[in-house]
Amino acid sequence: MDRRNLLAGLGGSAAAILATGSRTKAAGKRYSIALVPGLTTDAFYITMHRGAAAAASALGVGLVFQGAPTFNPVSQVPVLEAVVARHPDALLIAPTDKTQLIRPLRAAFDAGVPVITVDTFIGGGQYQTGSGDADFPLSYIASNNTTGGEIAARALAHSIGDKGKVYVSNIEAGVSTTDQREAGFKAEMARHPNITVLPTEFNDDDANKAASQAQSVLSRHTDLAGIFGTNLFSAIGAGNGVQQSGAAGKVKVVAFDAPLSIVGNLKSGLVDIAIAQHPAEIGWFAVASAYAHLTGQSIPPAIATGFTIIDKKNVDDPAIKRFLYAA
Repeated sequence: MDRRNLLAGLGGSAAAILATGSRTKAAGKRYSIALVPGLTTDAFYITMHRGAAAAASALGVGLVFQGAPTFNPVSQVPVLEAVVARHPDALLIAPTDKTQLIRPLRAAFDAGVPVITVDTFIGGGQYQTGSGDADFPLSYIASNNTTGGEIAARALAHSIGDKGKVYVSNIEAGVSTTDQREAGFKAEMARHPNITVLPTEFNDDDANKAASQAQSVLSRHTDLAGIFGTNLFSAIGAGNGVQQSGAAGKVKVVAFDAPLSIVGNLKSGLVDIAIAQHPAEIGWFAVASAYAHLTGQSIPPAIATGFTIIDKKNVDDPAIKRFLYAA
């Protein structure tokens, strides 16, 4: 991550944040900011942590990174409650469910801990509106997942010659990010009259189940042209199912997210296209925004970061490769 580019993106507010940071360090005040990821073992969140740590170092704040090993509210809520019990000055969190995390996050907010959501959101993701039971977080900092789904759809449409049957391999309903990716994908595909979108397959975030579903769909639709995996496990599983059905090269697979491990998948043809988010930027902006709030500055209720399209042709380009998530 190039912090200078991020500072340029923040413009004048970045200079103000760093200037305030210098004054605060001189005064001896050290804030503590907690980052609770969706899960700790995923390269996306590990890369987000690196970006957050870079911002924390630049601003002279303490950063706590603590999460669960699986992406679900049952495992995340106890971690969240333990983190809040330590009374951090601000909380950054990737909620694992947009409804079930409202209550525990409201409890944190009521206890005086400012909340910023990263990557995923609660409620409808519209904060500081003055209405609803989930508008209390200060900001939502993430990729625009609806736009990401649209980008994935355009890339897949181009790769299949703008015609044929496709479907979405999703994890489960109710996860804000993947819901939006599916919605964006379908909205864009509606603009491609020669492409038919088959019913979504939900795989419970299980690559083996996604593989089995791909085989099943192919048995029913031998003319299937493409699959969009709304996360990495969905795409890798779908790609394996395509290969096991003998349809490699015929059915194009688009993956949302791009850890380093996907390089081999792109080169082997298991996956044809990867849509990379910029998690380090999310982490950096989140810490910088929390710090701005703690030092009396206003922050926007939403900050969107970008995407990079990666395929077999450009994956070795250093300008592209830097967007792969490193574990």
